[in-house]
Amino acid sequence: MLRECLLDPDVELVVTVGRTATGVQSAKLREIVHSDLFHYESIEGELAGFDACFFCLGVASSGMKLEDYERVTYKTTIAAAEVLCWVNPNRDKSGMTFIYVSGAGTDSSERGRIMWARVKGKTENALLGMPFAGAYMFRPGVIEPLQGARSKTRLYRVFYVLAKPVLPMVRRAFPDSVLTTAEIGQAMLSVARRGYSKRILESWDIRAVMRA
Repeated sequence: MLRECLLDPDVELVVTVGRTATGVQSAKLREIVHSDLFHYESIEGELAGFDACFFCLGVASSGMKLEDYERVTYKTTIAAAEVLCWVNPNRDKSGMTFIYVSGAGTDSSERGRIMWARVKGKTENALLGMPFAGAYMFRPGVIEPLQGARSKTRLYRVFYVLAKPVLPMVRRAFPDSVLTTAEIGQAMLSVARRGYSKRILESWDIRAVMRA
């Protein structure tokens, strides 16, 4: 996502917030290293005046208890969304668009048997109820990393190494199920600019945005 934003000539400024710097160098990139992703009072002034937030933080649920996964997935997302609503108020649809990268299989009912899907669903529902100018939930399935994109989650890195030889075949057989990091990033930028007819975008919706 960062790469696509920096390459887009219409994007004037990109601000990243994370516990560590990305190491990327660009004249239109400003990085905020912020260790506490549950509280933003000390930096909220630096988060005002933006058109969109692309929230891409995620962690694998494998081996995690519900409380720990919910803390990382739900609470960090809502903490960021709340401060962004506050400093970028929605006035006549001129406020911020918030795009959240969720996942295929997310459970909007919050009552299913799969723990991570319930927590993702709870997160989506909370975001959809917030007063953003627009809020969109992206639910990609298999993501093919391009241009050196690398997950910080070890489980995902191992999966991509093992799956790399067969991804082209899977993409040909199920073109709407496999999306590249570049395609998702470009679709997120498009939706931030023009919106979309649905608030929740499955893989085929993301593909439709790209085709349009």
